[in-house]
Amino acid sequence: MEIAIEFKKVTKTYPKTSGHAVNDVSARIYNGEFITILGSSGSGKTTLLKMVNRLIDPNSGTIEVLGHNIQQQDPVQLRRNIGYVIQQIGLFPHMTIKENIAVVMRLLKWDNQAIQQRVDELLDLVNLDPKEYRHRYPSQLSGGQQQRVGLARALASNPSIMLLDEPFGALDAITRISLQEELLLIHQQSQKTFLFVTHDINEAFRLGSRVIIMDQGEIQQFDTPQNIIKAPVNEFVEKLITVTKQQHEVWETHHD
Repeated sequence: MEIAIEFKKVTKTYPKTSGHAVNDVSARIYNGEFITILGSSGSGKTTLLKMVNRLIDPNSGTIEVLGHNIQQQDPVQLRRNIGYVIQQIGLFPHMTIKENIAVVMRLLKWDNQAIQQRVDELLDLVNLDPKEYRHRYPSQLSGGQQQRVGLARALASNPSIMLLDEPFGALDAITRISLQEELLLIHQQSQKTFLFVTHDINEAFRLGSRVIIMDQGEIQQFDTPQNIIKAPVNEFVEKLITVTKQQHEVWETHHD
């Protein structure tokens, strides 16, 4: 299998902090995988994600994207080939939904007909009727609808890699589960490589074909959800699994 992203002994330390944000991390992510990165606040998960598109640069080590060392690439060019979705969606309030989705396409100088066609395709993909939504403004959409537009915008230039930093973190539980379903479908249809950061173990295990569990800047375990549940490699992962099982037991007790 072709390697999409490879971290080679990557370390990141922020000024005036003790310890490493990311410490000596090595990992391979293959084309078409849906990788979730799970960890609590301060575990290093977002730092790891942001190093892939050079929003943050490591102090040491190498990151390769599709076989190329990203430190030798222009950050702007690199980012144009990597979709990026965050919790604070960042839609431009004065632009229509169509204009928001088309931002990168305009930068890449697509013609108007190609832009129109791609915008409609993407709105269909994220389950928003193009006729109904393309001329609306972000303020006329719910939080869940805005997040769908953010996802469509990130997919606009057909990047091979998608980075998603807790994109559903601010949404209510029902909307969140609905968008998780759609994201899985989008991933299956597109066969892109997804990296998805979350602090929610249920979300991580539901979405990830493999899960990176991080704590204190280090990968504790990187495996399929099934293997992690069956064979946690250390006390930290074991505790995580135990707490999650206890939460489910409480729910089932009350549900019965």
